[in-house]
Amino acid sequence: MAKTAFLGLGVMGFPMAGHLAAAGHDVTVFNRTSAKAEAWAEQHGGRHAATPREAASGAEFVMACVGNDDDLRAVCLGPDGAFAGMSAGSIFVDHTTVSAEVTRELAAAARDAGIGYVDAPVSGGQAGAENGQLSVMCGGDQGEYDRAEPVMDAYAKICRRLGEVGAGQMTKMCNQIAIAGLVQALSESLNFAQTAGLDIEKVVEVISQGAAGSWQMQNRHQTMAKGEFDFGFAIDWMRKDLGICLKTGDELGAPLPVTALVDQFYKDVQRMGGGRWDTSALIARLADPKG
Repeated sequence: MAKTAFLGLGVMGFPMAGHLAAAGHDVTVFNRTSAKAEAWAEQHGGRHAATPREAASGAEFVMACVGNDDDLRAVCLGPDGAFAGMSAGSIFVDHTTVSAEVTRELAAAARDAGIGYVDAPVSGGQAGAENGQLSVMCGGDQGEYDRAEPVMDAYAKICRRLGEVGAGQMTKMCNQIAIAGLVQALSESLNFAQTAGLDIEKVVEVISQGAAGSWQMQNRHQTMAKGEFDFGFAIDWMRKDLGICLKTGDELGAPLPVTALVDQFYKDVQRMGGGRWDTSALIARLADPKG
C-alpha cells in the first residue's frame, strides 16, 4: 500500500480518491473548496491538506484530476504547488484531460525536480469513477508507469501505457473525437424514430444488437428520449476537450471535419442554456425548432 495524495475532488476525483482509500492506500486530499476536502476526509477516513504542497509532502504518488490547463499548472507549480512538496523519485499522475502542450511543460518541470510524470486521462464518466470502472490511458516512462499502475488499479477497469509522456492525452483526444460523432449520430437516429412515431424501446432493442450498437445507445437512449440530461460529463467540459482536439488536429495536419461540426452543435446547446447538461443533450438541439 502506498502513501498517496489526490488533488481535485470534483465528480471524478472525489470517488477516485475514495477508491484509493478503500484499497488501503494512505490518502491525503486537496481541493480548492476546502469544505469538499473536509467532507471527503470525514467520509473516507483520510486526511485533507490546505495546499497541494502540503498534500503532496512525503507522498510516493500524487494524483490530480482538475479542470483544465491553468488549473493543472496551479496545483503543480509555485511555492504551494505539489512539485514543491514532492520528493525525488516520487511520481505525479495526471488524470485531467489537458493539452499535450501543458503535459510536456509540466513533465519537463517534474523531470528537472527528479519527479516522475505519467499523463493518465480517464474515460468512463461519473458512473465509471463511482464504480471504479474507468479506462485509463497513459503516457510516460515504462518504469514509472509500472510503479503507478497498481495504484491506479483501484479505480481502473483497464489501464494501459500507450507510449511516452503525452501519449495518454493524445489517446484521450481519440476517445473524445469518437464520442462526438457517435453521440450526434445517435441523437439523429432517436429523433428520427420519435418523429416517425416508432417505439423507441423496440427500435433500440433491434438495432443495438447489430452494427449500430454502442455504450451510448445502451446507457443513454432512454434518458435522451425523455429529454433528461443530468447523467455525466457536461457539455462545457466536452467543448473544452474538443477545442484541444481541434487545435491538435490542426497542428498535426489531421482533418477533423465531423468533430468541428459537432463542436458547433454543442455550442448551440450551450446557447440554449445547456452548458451543464451531459453530452447526450445533442438531441435537444434537434428537437428545438431553432436547432
